[in-house]
Amino acid sequence: MATRFGATDAHYPASGGGHAALVVSGEPEFGSISEQVTAWLDEVADYAPGRFYERELPALTALLAEVDPLDVLIIDGYVDLDPAGRPGLGWHAWDAGLAPAVIGVAKTSFRAATHAEQVLRGSSTRPLYVTAAGMPRTDAADLVRNMSGTARLPDALRLVDRLARAVSGAD
Repeated sequence: MATRFGATDAHYPASGGGHAALVVSGEPEFGSISEQVTAWLDEVADYAPGRFYERELPALTALLAEVDPLDVLIIDGYVDLDPAGRPGLGWHAWDAGLAPAVIGVAKTSFRAATHAEQVLRGSSTRPLYVTAAGMPRTDAADLVRNMSGTARLPDALRLVDRLARAVSGAD
């Protein structure tokens, strides 16, 4: 049974570089946060459609080097981009061994990602799109559905977004 859960996000200010944040919990609901870690990267790859992982993976790797191994890593984005399994950021994180299970939580629909589990939270009518590697997608969707918070976006994901933006000085 998984005992260490992490959620991460990154922000790239217009001035360059990038800042990433990670929160860790001993429970899948993220009811309490046991660790918060941030990392600054001076050099980041330019954004390239379909190759977002080249920009984000170094930040994830830097963050995870600062904490004990995780059992489940939740990323902002997709694990795989289509039903055929075209790899997204989450798959690259999983393939790099950053965690035995990686869950992707995307806030916007990606046209080709028709396989993503749609999760409605709170009173929102806009779903989150959940994909996974290392665990069944339906289990990943249940985990996201049951994370702490009443808003569309779970509290832990809102927190890492704020941490990544605050550290970079962005609003």
